[in-house]
Amino acid sequence: MTNKAYREFDETNFKKLLENNSIYFDQQLRKFLKQKNFGVLKKPIEYSILGQGKRLRPLLCMETSKVFNIPNDITIFCAIAIECIHTYSLVHDDLPSMDDDDLRRGQPTVHKKWNEAIAILVGDSLQSLSFEVLSDYQFKVSDKVKNQLIWSLARKSGASGMVLGQALDIEAESSKKQLEISEISKLQEYKTGKLISWSCEVGPIIAGENTEPFVLYASKIGLAFQIIDDILDVTSSSKTLGKKVGKDTEKNKATFVSKLGLDNSRKKANELVAEACEAISVFKDRSRNLCQIAKYIVSRQF
Repeated sequence: MTNKAYREFDETNFKKLLENNSIYFDQQLRKFLKQKNFGVLKKPIEYSILGQGKRLRPLLCMETSKVFNIPNDITIFCAIAIECIHTYSLVHDDLPSMDDDDLRRGQPTVHKKWNEAIAILVGDSLQSLSFEVLSDYQFKVSDKVKNQLIWSLARKSGASGMVLGQALDIEAESSKKQLEISEISKLQEYKTGKLISWSCEVGPIIAGENTEPFVLYASKIGLAFQIIDDILDVTSSSKTLGKKVGKDTEKNKATFVSKLGLDNSRKKANELVAEACEAISVFKDRSRNLCQIAKYIVSRQF
């Protein structure tokens, strides 16, 4: 791949990639959910996960797998599993005891649409569903690969990963001392980065290849993603983002923007994208779409 291919963001072709992936993923997700008997939780579960999400993590699963020519009908199990975990984290994150948000993806949050108890149960259900997906007999990979994927997702989504990040975030909000940049980066490495990392490791794990370039790539785009989130919280609107904006300022929360300013935050995000593309450059043309995803992360408006 040429340096030019890394530098430029092909918005037109990327939109096609994103749209095609979303259509395929949503079709498969609906088919999977249709097979399940969730009883009284059916409507709130479908409401939470079938919303207008970016489907970034499923896309990363699919594209890292394509680097190794792994077919979609295998990778889709991982894509559904990570979206279940991600959605569960959002449902719980929106609760009054956490971030206390009323709006998610442009619609009322689950606890507002139903109640807090239902929201907790929806999150619990989606968390367990993700591991049900990965252990499904139709997921045609070896038991060794299944075990590795399940173990890794449990680690990265639990108290050694995403959940730890949420705990650190809550602790930081109640502290009188604002976090420094290094501490913000560490917090976001857990809260946002760990699930992105798992999504990027799916391909090499299934293929039995080295995960290190993808872990490095994921660490860069994960941090860039959070920096852009911080920027959009200041510069965008609730209508565009589909959630409340200005929360960080209201809470006097330390963010990349509050520490670095808007211009330097954008500069840092762009530097991280360049480093992400470099991390996977060894795969040449096979990594083009992954580099485009990195560029999308810093150009997105929601």
